[in-house]
Amino acid sequence: MIQLVELIEKAGVNLGKYKIHCATSPTQSALESFFDGKFELWQTEQTKQNFKCDNVLSLIHLGLDQWLFAGVFAIKGVGPHPGNPKWFLYDTEEAKNLEHLVGRAIVTFNKNFRASYLRGDSFGDQLIITELRPQRMSVGDFPGYNGVLLSHRLLRTIIREQNPAWKSALKSVSGVYIIMDSATGMPYVGSASGGDGIWQRWSAYAVNGHGGNKELKALLTAKGAEYVQNYKYSILEVSDLNSSDEQISSRETHWKQVLCSREFGYNSN
Repeated sequence: MIQLVELIEKAGVNLGKYKIHCATSPTQSALESFFDGKFELWQTEQTKQNFKCDNVLSLIHLGLDQWLFAGVFAIKGVGPHPGNPKWFLYDTEEAKNLEHLVGRAIVTFNKNFRASYLRGDSFGDQLIITELRPQRMSVGDFPGYNGVLLSHRLLRTIIREQNPAWKSALKSVSGVYIIMDSATGMPYVGSASGGDGIWQRWSAYAVNGHGGNKELKALLTAKGAEYVQNYKYSILEVSDLNSSDEQISSRETHWKQVLCSREFGYNSN
């Protein structure tokens, strides 16, 4: 087994007293920020003084127990956030000589608890590299069905560019998906069956944000077309393209019940 921390230290980076940041967010995708080259900026904004340490080793959740190594960042200082005095803004500097690992090292870490800011001396030896990608992960890489979390902007980019990895994956399955309104936390559960599967359905959302759905259309009419930027797209479960409409509809109903998307979301039926 190859430990991530061991390779970091072999590259000449002294972690000292460090924390592990397990980056996830229900309102803004850490992975999206990484693809945009803005992960460090995303991470500097904290609701609490979470980084009382020398360095932060950052991981981005890909789904299940898989994480992407996003870098090591030295803590230079902290102060109040200029846009929100209740928040904190950190001054950080990314460690050098880790280009062979950042965005390329896939780490297995079975984090079966909620805490996201972990002491390195307690958990560092549990970060095991299971894959070292030949190239840095980008928006062009499909993260697996369990790892899909797309903003509307990224969905439009993927559809517009007919990204081959995403298109191949999404058109090969039917299934049930969720569109989450990150401004309110209200979900919309939908399904796709037959044809080009989820790719075909999500292509419709990329065009106008509602895909012909009356509830989402009414929402955008009331809030304005730009409100679509609050949408986050994820997959709840996938099925074979040969699954019947009745089977897919049954699973869609199940997820509507689980997520209470009729009572507290945008589903009306």
